[in-house]
Amino acid sequence: MQSSGHRFRDVEHHPLLAENDSYDSSSSEADMADRVWFIRDGCGMVCAVMTWLLVVYADFVVTFVMLLPSKDFWYSVINGVLFNCLAVLALSSHLRTMLTDPGAVPKGNATKEYMESLQLKPGEVIYKCPKCCSIKPERAHHCSICKRCIRKMDHHCPWVNNCVGEKNQRFFVLFTMYIALISAHALILCGFQFFSCVRGQWTECSDFSPPVTVILMVFLCLEGFLFLTFTAVMFGTQIHSICNDETEIERLKSEKPTWERRLRWEGMKSVFGGQPSVLWINPFAGFRIRQLLLRAKKGGPEFSV
Repeated sequence: MQSSGHRFRDVEHHPLLAENDSYDSSSSEADMADRVWFIRDGCGMVCAVMTWLLVVYADFVVTFVMLLPSKDFWYSVINGVLFNCLAVLALSSHLRTMLTDPGAVPKGNATKEYMESLQLKPGEVIYKCPKCCSIKPERAHHCSICKRCIRKMDHHCPWVNNCVGEKNQRFFVLFTMYIALISAHALILCGFQFFSCVRGQWTECSDFSPPVTVILMVFLCLEGFLFLTFTAVMFGTQIHSICNDETEIERLKSEKPTWERRLRWEGMKSVFGGQPSVLWINPFAGFRIRQLLLRAKKGGPEFSV
């Protein structure tokens, strides 16, 4: 499909569209900003619910099996507050990753009228995605689950029921970090609890019977080990990708960079925002309940089916 002054191609990649993303001011982009993002994918929703249930299970075992029966008051208080704070931060990061638009390109904006409004130079080539009929900015990839092109798409994660992209990568990094921390904390507490129970011959070490206590703690140890391993590796991979300014998809496809790569520190500041501060590890930073309610009331949720 061609028109005077520019060429318009149905391809999966585009190397020439400038990074200034001139289409950001379009009405479709503004409409997207006024909607709550949520992916209606069966597998993703099941995995997201499982994530919450596993964290709740860990909190139950830590609180009611290990800490409340303990005779050491300060041991129970300090570890209880620490574990629950980390759990809240982990689940908050999970919610923000899941409900934040990862950087979706407006669907169906590759129209003849819109192309003419861009005032492209003669001979300039731009590309559209044949799957969602949208103009593909540089480093965008199409997600078959979200059914959208996502800017700087790293991967689609079923555990957060969303793509990890330009706008929500920070929350995903925080999610993996906090899950790794509470998993490590749970394993340490399990070690102390097993030692205490064995030393006391399983008398008064828990309000539950010894067999039930063992089963609950063994499952928690397995959960903690698996999630610590998975999230620690994922956290390291994400930090490496940010520092190298290369997404996981770009690395797997061995794509040659057509963009100027940021320095490592610049990449971190770009993802986490501004100079290093406590806000970097705060998933609530920039969150406004009133703004969220207004968006939901104005446009309703932005579903992807």
